[in-house]
Amino acid sequence: MDRLLEMQTFCTVVEAGSFVAASENLGMSKAAVSRYVSELESRLGVRLLQRTTRRLSLTGEGEVFYVRCRELLAGVEEAEAEITSRNDVARGTLRVNAPVSFGISHLAPLWGAFHVRYPDVELSVHLSDRLVDIVEEGFDLAIRIATLQSSTLVSRRITSTRLMACASPDYLAIHGAPAHPADLAGHRIIGYSNFTTGNDWPFEGPDGPASVRVRPWMYANNGETCCGAAVAGQGVVLQPGFLVNRELEAGRLVEVMPGYRSTELGVYALYPSRKFVTPKVRAMVDFLVSAFPESL
Repeated sequence: MDRLLEMQTFCTVVEAGSFVAASENLGMSKAAVSRYVSELESRLGVRLLQRTTRRLSLTGEGEVFYVRCRELLAGVEEAEAEITSRNDVARGTLRVNAPVSFGISHLAPLWGAFHVRYPDVELSVHLSDRLVDIVEEGFDLAIRIATLQSSTLVSRRITSTRLMACASPDYLAIHGAPAHPADLAGHRIIGYSNFTTGNDWPFEGPDGPASVRVRPWMYANNGETCCGAAVAGQGVVLQPGFLVNRELEAGRLVEVMPGYRSTELGVYALYPSRKFVTPKVRAMVDFLVSAFPESL
């Protein structure tokens, strides 16, 4: 049996979280996926996965083997990339990770145009607000919205967006509009649980930096949920312009403290810092850079 296929099947089961999901990703039957993993365990003489009726989990040996398999498969991909990069034809499966809201609102409408331009590239798009390890989890490319820190990954800026403090007209009519970031301490706050600054909201005003520690009455790990709660009059929210601009234009939200600007975030394409960048990755990065304006 093909050992590389065994390893690929095993890694896909781990990353997909189930044999059923892995079979869909690999385009083979669940029975075939199960057989590959079982025969791999039999050949190695160890159990790699703990199977229950509700979930799969790696054994200690499975964790070690998964990391080594990922390294070996990455090496194979790099070797193939070195060869295919010479003919500069974008082809093959491209695994992309992106934040949920941005992926739905701004990336999904672009995939059709990308396919028309690069018909030999098969897209596999995974949306998650979790900060994934793109090397360990086998992604070719990730979209990150952040103030980018130093990284072993290669990054290219696609566009930018600014965090904006907003509330609904109904909320402001009842509670009043904050005039200074310090005023937010007395307001109902809808918190985004994935902020790297936690409950500290940073602003830049006429007199320099002004930060306030807010006390949210609710948290959500999804920006659209936060915006939806704000539109419903449930408090003040701090979210990026690409999410709130439509609500602002429609009058469902109002920017508060417009004289105080919050953090400017870059929207980046990240990919592993390997010597050979595959044509499919290069094609996607160039496509996204050309598809977006300077800021959102």
